[in-house]
Amino acid sequence: MAETKTPEAEKKAPAKAKAPAAEKKAAAPKAAAKPKAEKPAEAEAKAPAKKVAAKKAKPEGKTVTVTQTGSAIGRPKDQGATLVGLGLNKLHRTRTLVDTPAVRGMIAKVRHLLRVEE
Repeated sequence: MAETKTPEAEKKAPAKAKAPAAEKKAAAPKAAAKPKAEKPAEAEAKAPAKKVAAKKAKPEGKTVTVTQTGSAIGRPKDQGATLVGLGLNKLHRTRTLVDTPAVRGMIAKVRHLLRVEE
């Protein structure tokens, strides 16, 4: 007599056939990850040593000190971006900047959010 497969057996059979293919796909990214891991190590060996600048170095020339006193929440996005450009993004942060026309323009744009000291 011929064997008849039940619907449950048919559902299980294709799942078994797909399982090895899924294992191959899962194994492929692991193999691809190894060469990527080796490249940064090679790049570090070839890269020249970087000079570390002092974080608290004072700017040269005439300076202006600005302190953020107002929040950028609820303000236009360009005002928030201007604060970030000045190096401010949280209340009561202070930055000493070189007094240039560009910095003066940025200060003028968000003057209502800053305290400026010459």
